[in-house]
Amino acid sequence: MEFVDVHAHITSDCFENVAEVVKRAEDAGVKNIVCSAFNFSSSKQAVELSKQFARVFANVGFHPENTNEIEDTSLEKLEALAMDEKVVAIGEIGLDFHREGFDKDRQKEFFIKQIQLANKLKKPVVIHSRDAMGETIELLKNNKPICPSLLHCFSGSVESARELLELGFSFSIGGVVTFKNAKNLPEVVKMLPLERILLETDCPYMSPVPFRGQKNEPKNVVYIADEIARLKGISIEEVAKITTKNAQRVFGL
Repeated sequence: MEFVDVHAHITSDCFENVAEVVKRAEDAGVKNIVCSAFNFSSSKQAVELSKQFARVFANVGFHPENTNEIEDTSLEKLEALAMDEKVVAIGEIGLDFHREGFDKDRQKEFFIKQIQLANKLKKPVVIHSRDAMGETIELLKNNKPICPSLLHCFSGSVESARELLELGFSFSIGGVVTFKNAKNLPEVVKMLPLERILLETDCPYMSPVPFRGQKNEPKNVVYIADEIARLKGISIEEVAKITTKNAQRVFGL
């Protein structure tokens, strides 16, 4: 079986030896890792790692909580970085209204500008949406990515997922699906066509059961695939096969 972890933060300082992380993932059957960024510095790091490891690809972009870091030339620099052949998407970008003090208008402005950049470069976008699903869907209806794109770590309702399906989006599912207190996600997974599901760890966060509370790694994507297989009543081999094809389709791996 082969898997793809489509959303991993292996640029995190908590990973002292990325080569060992990549090797453990390879031993677990993880064919590719997409390293996702949240600001310009992490975008540069993601591209650098993609150059070091053949199995690693990169996303570049500004997370909504990091839009305060964007300066006059930031998007130009991001565009130059995004033209690298191992950059497969603009991400993670989106809206996050969870914490106090967020600037809703600024987040929306740079979400739109980064979608426009992705469209210019003909690359997909990887979308982060937290406590902002209604606003996210409305913005995407009016600023649709031209390439197949996805909602990462989806936490919305079945109804929201149906709306996004109709708009052509896919969904990457992480460790939360294994949690006993997962709210809507198991029902969302049951509803979604397998052809629209991708796998992610969001490491070093969101470790799946039985590693909940520990540092997450791409190798743990196997446990997420296993839970999706259980929820949908199919084999893990089928989940591995189709989600890997989905990752190849969305990111051109």
